[in-house]
Amino acid sequence: MTILVTGATGTVGRHVVDQLVQKGEQVRAVSRNPAKANLPEGVEVVAGDLNEPDTLQTALEGVNGLFLIVSSDEANATLQTQPKVVELAEQAGVKRVAVLVGYEEGPVEEALKNSGMEWTLVKPGEFMANILIDWRDSIRSEGIVREAFGDAPSARVHEGDIAAVAVTALTENGHHGQSYILTGPQSLSRREAVRTISEGIGKEVQFDELTEEQARQSWRDQGYEEGDIDFFVLMGKNPPEIGHTVVPTVEQVTGRPARTLAEWVFEHKNEFL
Repeated sequence: MTILVTGATGTVGRHVVDQLVQKGEQVRAVSRNPAKANLPEGVEVVAGDLNEPDTLQTALEGVNGLFLIVSSDEANATLQTQPKVVELAEQAGVKRVAVLVGYEEGPVEEALKNSGMEWTLVKPGEFMANILIDWRDSIRSEGIVREAFGDAPSARVHEGDIAAVAVTALTENGHHGQSYILTGPQSLSRREAVRTISEGIGKEVQFDELTEEQARQSWRDQGYEEGDIDFFVLMGKNPPEIGHTVVPTVEQVTGRPARTLAEWVFEHKNEFL
């Protein structure tokens, strides 16, 4: 059985590749730049671009399972996966698809539900890995995190657990038609998350709470549009319950508990020091 992994060099995709290899599956990975993919030995890396579905036709040949992303977490990468990818996958004989859903379902998910393939939607909340993007540099250089809405809760989920659910759905029966909402095992405020990081790395990390206007200006300085900034503020003031309500899905699907933020910090300790 060959499984094609899109987004194979991304935060979740790398874990999907690693876990499939560990299970002894035949893995083919799509990359815009195969020469720089740096994936495990034995993984077949092929060129392709989800923004241009026709480039995937060769990659889909002989594939039984597909891990599909609809948005990208890679720096400076713009991705808009098209429903045609689903059509091409079905034409190629793909039997089973797991999709990493973004903020909400869209045309790709709709096309998949209307296809004849088995499908599973993987719907994580906030990634623990976002901490590296948002907080790592200021923790390393100053021992400080500057954020608004310090009491806003989030049930952050380990990216390896997201991958584990997708891998299970692709390699085991019984997951067709499921939409799996994923969280970590705890709901922590931003202030509590910073405390967890501080304890985990053995270094004092201060939480400096920004006012709403300070946060807005910071986002403007980073180049965000006003509409995006309004959305960030809304999420900070009124976090949706789905983002901070802990659910046991990871354990129910994979058979092992979701990893805590403290465990994630232990894995990434050196990146903060």
